[in-house]
Amino acid sequence: MSDFEFSSEFWNWWVIGLTLGNILACWWLIAWTSKKRAGESAVGETTGHSWDESLQEYNNPLPRWWLWLFHITLVFSLIYIVLYPGLGKFTGVWDWTQESQYDQEIKDAQERFDPIFAAYAQRPIPELAQDAQAVKAGQRLYLNYCATCHGSDAHGGPGFPNLSDNVWLYGGEPDTIKTSILDGRQGMMPAWQDALGDAGVDEVTAYVISISGREADPVKAEAGKARFDMMCVACHAADGTGNPALGAPNLTDADWLYGGSPGVIRHSIAKGRNGQMPSHREFLGEDKAHLLAAYLYSLSQ
Repeated sequence: MSDFEFSSEFWNWWVIGLTLGNILACWWLIAWTSKKRAGESAVGETTGHSWDESLQEYNNPLPRWWLWLFHITLVFSLIYIVLYPGLGKFTGVWDWTQESQYDQEIKDAQERFDPIFAAYAQRPIPELAQDAQAVKAGQRLYLNYCATCHGSDAHGGPGFPNLSDNVWLYGGEPDTIKTSILDGRQGMMPAWQDALGDAGVDEVTAYVISISGREADPVKAEAGKARFDMMCVACHAADGTGNPALGAPNLTDADWLYGGSPGVIRHSIAKGRNGQMPSHREFLGEDKAHLLAAYLYSLSQ
């Protein structure tokens, strides 16, 4: 027998002994405390203890129904550990496990709800986005699977896109939204600190601020444009409007994934950014993703 097997057997019998021993100890404690002791006063008489001159203690036992509740609890515990897991590795007569219970609940839910989702999946996403009942069902999926990152109102937060407008990193077409849900997205903005240096980062920051319609140092912005044309156009395009195929954001509007202050923009350029939208294909499936995409599409319309 290996050390692991010995340790496993030891703890198996340890749990069995501890469980049965505690049940036996509880039964003994109830029996012991119920016995009459030598010198004890008769039931209904005072024990001789008094407080505040006139407050006396009577020898009144627990009501019998209350005492029997303790015995019933012990009997119940014995029946339970015979039927269900509770004694080490013994799985119980009914062979119940939390995994089998979970699988059964999932199966029951699939039998009940899968036909509903399948029916929705036969209809185009733009059509579902106009169906109030479908939108409500999609919203419930959203609140379960997406609200943790994107917020219950879908307005997002720093690093998590706002899904309630019509600004989309990868495009807002119905099938594109569904692809994002099913397969996830991996966005990466490289760090440019080493390539640009502090002065270069400041200049590109000034240029990016200027093309978003805000005031910036014109000298730095002009120098930043030259660097932008060398380093950034491959992803963000020559005019800074971005590239949905790469998830490169539009830099000419007022929508910023991580924030649009000069300090935050500078940090993004210098240190880069890494964002990941996880794939939901395995635990959502095509039909639910279709309905969820319809809900998100309805928000952007």
